Amino acid sequence: MQCPCNSNKKYSDCCQKAHQNINSVASAEALMRSRYSAFVLANVAYLQKSHHSKTRPSNSENKEIEKWTKSVKWLKLEVLKTTNGTANDTIGTVEFKAFFMENGAINIIHENSKFCIENNYWVYVGANNECN
Repeated sequence: MQCPCNSNKKYSDCCQKAHQNINSVASAEALMRSRYSAFVLANVAYLQKSHHSKTRPSNSENKEIEKWTKSVKWLKLEVLKTTNGTANDTIGTVEFKAFFMENGAINIIHENSKFCIENNYWVYVGANNECN
């Protein structure tokens, strides 16, 4: 199947590798793409693992996230800008738009996400949080 992150790759050659081994994720953008794919596939375990420990949702929040992500139709991901977040960095940001259909209307999540290295792999911190 085509990877949900719109990378023009097959899922098995793209985000599936991250979903199976988070340590294989080499950049903030790759982690962001793999998280989008996890939302599309309702892979809440990966969303939890790829979230910074200080901002990670609770188990009850994860149940709501899973319910919501299964209730919408994910349409596409657009990466707008990446700042740092390479193998040589410990922090980075990725601005993106995630398009989805909910209750017959197209909605957009537009975020400039922050990422950092925690436990030797990239994690999502949030839109307005610092890495420490």
